[in-house]
Amino acid sequence: MDGFLQQKTNFPIEVLIHDDASTDGTQDVIREYEVRYPEIVKPIYQKENQYSKGIKINLVYNYSRARGKYIALCEGDDYWTDPYKLQKQVDFLDSHPDYVMCSHKWNNYIENENKTDYGIPLEVGWSGKVYNLDSLVNGEWYFQPLTVLFRRHAIDFKKYGLYKNSKDITLFYVLLKTGKGFCLHDVMATYRIHSGGIWSGVGLNCRRKQDFITKIGIFEVEKSKEAATFILYEFTKLISRAWMLKQIKIFWIVSKIFFKHFGALFTLRLFFDKVLFNKVFVWKRSFNRL
Repeated sequence: MDGFLQQKTNFPIEVLIHDDASTDGTQDVIREYEVRYPEIVKPIYQKENQYSKGIKINLVYNYSRARGKYIALCEGDDYWTDPYKLQKQVDFLDSHPDYVMCSHKWNNYIENENKTDYGIPLEVGWSGKVYNLDSLVNGEWYFQPLTVLFRRHAIDFKKYGLYKNSKDITLFYVLLKTGKGFCLHDVMATYRIHSGGIWSGVGLNCRRKQDFITKIGIFEVEKSKEAATFILYEFTKLISRAWMLKQIKIFWIVSKIFFKHFGALFTLRLFFDKVLFNKVFVWKRSFNRL
């Protein structure tokens, strides 16, 4: 909350909070800020957890009541560290109308090790990075949710509701379909990694399964070569053959998608090498031209 309220801007902001029936005292803290900043802090307090019911939290409870030209994201475990973060991002998008989103560098704080490292290495001479849908499909990651600010009109939220999973990667895919993004050089936020996090607290196989399900969900709406290639990128990662056999339903769906977009010969060879020889593939951009 302090990271939001310390923002120095030449425009008004609103802080939209959805508390999903937390039991750790978070609601009391939010209420304190709501009393102190009633014109800025706009919370919703749930009595029953909505995420566990399959509700798309941001889509239903936050995006629907956002009034601003831009929307910035920050999840509960993370925090902003630069008081000029929003101003810098809005200034960039205001002066670059052909961009739909703006992110920035961040720090990772690994709580169990009490260690901080860079989310994106600080290369010498690195002044920022342009990215697009092709970048995302090819596994380039220039954002975490807490770094992203995007144009509200860049998303048709009614269509966005058609995607089975409204995860971060779905949001970024939808945004980058409509335009390009830019990653600022400035480190302006901290992403916390700890065992209690919804994502970092689950095992690798569970995360991998969710990635496949999310990308298949994107394909089911898009029906495009880019969406199929997004799944292909996931498939080329190191995957246990035993785990693949346990997820036969997922890989049956994947195989049909690959058959349609990359051909039978490519698909059969891909699965043959993966299942029989556990071959590790080196991802190449040339896969996009299959």
